[in-house]
Amino acid sequence: MNYRDGLMMKKAIIIGASSGIGLELAKIMSGDGVAVGLAARRTNLLEDLRKTLPGKSCAVYMDISKTDGIEKAFGDLLAELGGADLVVISSGTGFVNPGLDWEKEKDTVDVNVSGFMKVMNCAVKYFQGKGSGHIVGISSIGALRGGHDAPAYNASKAFISNYMEGIRCRMRKENLDITVTDIRPGLVDTDMAKGEGLFWLIPPRVVASGIYKAIKKKKRVKYLTTRWWIIAMIIKVLPHGLYSRL
Repeated sequence: MNYRDGLMMKKAIIIGASSGIGLELAKIMSGDGVAVGLAARRTNLLEDLRKTLPGKSCAVYMDISKTDGIEKAFGDLLAELGGADLVVISSGTGFVNPGLDWEKEKDTVDVNVSGFMKVMNCAVKYFQGKGSGHIVGISSIGALRGGHDAPAYNASKAFISNYMEGIRCRMRKENLDITVTDIRPGLVDTDMAKGEGLFWLIPPRVVASGIYKAIKKKKRVKYLTTRWWIIAMIIKVLPHGLYSRL
């Protein structure tokens, strides 16, 4: 696996590895010789995953909706893994919530905003101390515009993309070799894909494979897949009057 300047990426932390994109990415990376540190709430699923991985792995409990425990769990992973070259933040949640049920809106913000930002904070500080590293966050095409059925979800993904851009600019200003990659998938065939009339659902394995390619190329922003990149470009330029009728 070629990394810039001939370096090898040997150790990666994946937050949200118990299912979906995170799980598939762990399988792909472990199969390519990367030691993986896994974190999620459902540790039983993490242990099931570890049994299938060919390479070194470790796992810790982390509930990113509860920010008080994130820093310790992140530190435990680093200690057990022996450091990290890459941190992937794959945890996320969202609800179809046209009735604006407050608990659903709050849960979305707790995970996708507060939890994401806390993990990002831990990763940035670690890589600042190390002098180099790579952080990947999973945003969404939904980050581009507001969503009438899932307003908090789209807004939270917009926060993720905006926050990662800010961190990327900060790292460049500090002249640090820290890459920040914003992954923006279309609809992925996971438990989070809710609603009627869903189309072009992408298998998590396909998304994970695309993410791994983007990691190797040190991309800043990557839309997955190509057809969803086309949709994203259309969404960006649609007049509000048309977009609001979708």
